[in-house]
Amino acid sequence: MAEARQDGTAAPAARPHTEVAVGVLVRADGAMLITSRPAGKPYAGYWEFPGGKLEAGETVEQALRRELHEELGIRIGAAHAWKVTEHDYPHALVRLHWCKVFDWEGEFEMREQQSMSWERLPLRVAPVLPGAFPVLAWMAEEQGFEGATHSVAA
Repeated sequence: MAEARQDGTAAPAARPHTEVAVGVLVRADGAMLITSRPAGKPYAGYWEFPGGKLEAGETVEQALRRELHEELGIRIGAAHAWKVTEHDYPHALVRLHWCKVFDWEGEFEMREQQSMSWERLPLRVAPVLPGAFPVLAWMAEEQGFEGATHSVAA
């Protein structure tokens, strides 16, 4: 039941978080894997780091392994837990569990007809999903990169 505000109106119910495991795959040369969101999903065509929702009973690492295999056809090595952020999109309030991944095996297959790009800062692809902005800033800080990390136009 929603709580009442001082003016007597009902306060909106808290939105539940959607838990999401996200992989920042980094090649030996420092390039990061970015993929596009497939048609039919919210923000289709926007660029993001790959990953997906945790299923009941899954750990972040288990979800990331499953999602990257389902979406990209690869099997990852160690997933290094890195940061946790939240982003409130109109369609969902997401809690993003960011993991760095430095090794994987298999050939990349775009199983959801998405596109992929190995990128360095500043990203050449656009538009970028807003939930990724903090990660781009952290990567810039780690790399000593100064300036805009991505373009705001498509």
